[in-house]
Amino acid sequence: MAAISAVAAVVAVGVVQSTATAAAPPAVPRAQDGGSGAHREGAPSGVSTLSDRLTTPWGISFLPGKNAALVTERDTATVWKVALDGSKQKVGTVPKAVWNYTTQDKGGLLGVAASPTWNGTTDRAVFFMETTAGDNRVVRMNFDGTSLSGYTPILTGIVRDTQHNGGKIAFGPDGYLYVTTGDAQQSGLAQDRNSLNGKILRITKTGAAAPGNPFGTRVYSYGHRNPQGLAWDRNGRLWETEIGESTWDELNLIKPGGNYGWPKCEGSCSVAGMKNPKMVWKPDQGGVPAQIAVVKNVIYATTLSGRRLWRLPIDATGQGIQPATAYYTGAYGRLRALAKVPGADQLWLGTSDRGAEKDLLLKVTIK
Repeated sequence: MAAISAVAAVVAVGVVQSTATAAAPPAVPRAQDGGSGAHREGAPSGVSTLSDRLTTPWGISFLPGKNAALVTERDTATVWKVALDGSKQKVGTVPKAVWNYTTQDKGGLLGVAASPTWNGTTDRAVFFMETTAGDNRVVRMNFDGTSLSGYTPILTGIVRDTQHNGGKIAFGPDGYLYVTTGDAQQSGLAQDRNSLNGKILRITKTGAAAPGNPFGTRVYSYGHRNPQGLAWDRNGRLWETEIGESTWDELNLIKPGGNYGWPKCEGSCSVAGMKNPKMVWKPDQGGVPAQIAVVKNVIYATTLSGRRLWRLPIDATGQGIQPATAYYTGAYGRLRALAKVPGADQLWLGTSDRGAEKDLLLKVTIK
């Protein structure tokens, strides 16, 4: 597919202030023309098909020191190694992952994260989050560069459901593994700090609570409904996207120990001690955000129902978001998997739910 640039449509989204007491409806910022080329920190200049014949790619994790990434398929539990030129090799499957077509299950094989020191020899560890018949869990497998082997659960017992399973995992700049978990349609779990659900967890490679966690447990933040995306900006700040219920989807700036409100709050609210989002989407107006990545200190977010890629510049304070711009609206259908290419101003972007072997990996260039 020939590279194309520009935007199918631009839709305004809501931006909220960071103060915990700001209960006013989110303001609507000025929409920007995605094709204007006036962005200080760069913008998408072209998109092309990198790889095809995929089935609902969910996670992308680049291998340290290698010009390739591991890509998971939710429905089939298949793991692909995809090279920078788009060529792909099936390297195995993750045991016990369950996805049910009849119920349109949102579980299955979800996130993937290679160990930051992976080299295929002395460190072969790669990590996955999967939905099994009985729970959501984080597992470790060995990858030698060619095939997966072994299967060791490191964190089990996360309540599963057909919906709200979270599933994103990523190693932070501190070397610890961050895990998003949904409320499994049991909203009370999100406020229960003894539950693993409705949380962002921070764990070691063995699944233990990481040193320095705010409550001495695996919990890093709580009050989340269905968190889907994690990314760190150039100053090491953690950002997260979260699917709301029916009114607002959220982009949050995550603080250790922070309470992000669900189920008491959806979007901005005035409940004491609960943190407000930095930006919100209406689910039926370009929303239902999936994953995020940061290029040139700009957050990019994929959307499912919104079927577009959002450009969300971080403001000069590092605490807020400037006016947002949408790209590729409706051009590729639902968009989910997203990752920055190491050492390049590029994104890998996965379509979602187009049917068996009908999904694509796209390459987006940022100029």
